[in-house]
Amino acid sequence: MWGGRKLSSSGSRFLGAHRSAFRGTQADCPRLTTSAAYSKNQLSWTLQIRPSVFSEYRIMCFKSYSMTFACLNRMKSYRLPWTRLYSTSRTTVDSSEVKTFLALAHRWWDEQGVYAPLHSMNDLRVPFIRDNLLKTVADHQPGKPLSGMKILDVGCGGGLLTEPLGRLGASVIGIDPVDENIKTAQHHKSFDPVLDKRIEYRACSLEKIVEETAETFDAVVASEVVEHVIDLETFIQCCCQVLKPGGSLFITTINKTQLSYALGIVFSEQIAGIVPKGTHTWEKFVSPEKLESILESNGLSVQTVAGMLYNPFSGYWHWSENTSLNYAAHAVKSSIQEHPAPAEFALKEETEELRTETSTNSGVHEELKK
Repeated sequence: MWGGRKLSSSGSRFLGAHRSAFRGTQADCPRLTTSAAYSKNQLSWTLQIRPSVFSEYRIMCFKSYSMTFACLNRMKSYRLPWTRLYSTSRTTVDSSEVKTFLALAHRWWDEQGVYAPLHSMNDLRVPFIRDNLLKTVADHQPGKPLSGMKILDVGCGGGLLTEPLGRLGASVIGIDPVDENIKTAQHHKSFDPVLDKRIEYRACSLEKIVEETAETFDAVVASEVVEHVIDLETFIQCCCQVLKPGGSLFITTINKTQLSYALGIVFSEQIAGIVPKGTHTWEKFVSPEKLESILESNGLSVQTVAGMLYNPFSGYWHWSENTSLNYAAHAVKSSIQEHPAPAEFALKEETEELRTETSTNSGVHEELKK
């Protein structure tokens, strides 16, 4: 509908048991120091695990007293079963970015000022969010199509996108680490009694509210935000954590290309002054392919990626098949979620799986004992 493309899903996981798969490469590969042992009252046999990960072929080797298992494994990089999805001790907020936006906090609602492109972007991103969310509901109220939905607007700034979503009937929480941005947003929404009831603003980072809002939202919106965070993977993990199963994540951002550097930074910031100097850092830009990889490794299936182009002379945005500059992405959280388990149970399950595999194939078993 918007000239977008659907990205491929991640591959499947498979196991094997061939010693030759890792001969000659083991010395060159880093070894993990983690190990685990089980007493006989837990298992009928004792297993010492010393996994080695080979990044080129993604081979994990399990060495026991008498057996060696080589497991060709398309490893799920999003997390081990006992790993937390987030860490409140880590932050995704860049303090230098906070200073930049703090200086501009009073200018959010100047439609002819530095945030004019974001005001204009609403013509694309609001319908993009609305139409994709309406695909998930059987019916909706006229005039309030998003009624009953809970949306989190991450990095809401002065509320430029939060308010239109609230007007569509959604209950929206807007968060931003810059206190002055939240004050501006609070002040602006106070003029509309309807929005005052539907919208809540909080001055905080995403990772600070993950625990209290886990699996709370039907949708999370991070528009023009991911290119400003310092830890993109943690940021995406947090977004996934606060989404309900089947919920949608919407992202708009800038591709990491030579063209985006030339037009997005050199022209827009240094020559034309469309945005203030220092607003963007090219190294933080992310390609659709890398973003897809991070999303899918966190249990999010990418549905659509669509290019966006801004005309600085007309001041309008339009959709494009070209994603080399700006683009929008829509991903959906899997409805079937894996729940974290303690390390001992995860290792025990893997151990039982390996033992069953070898017991059903005596030929492989004898070969491994040599």
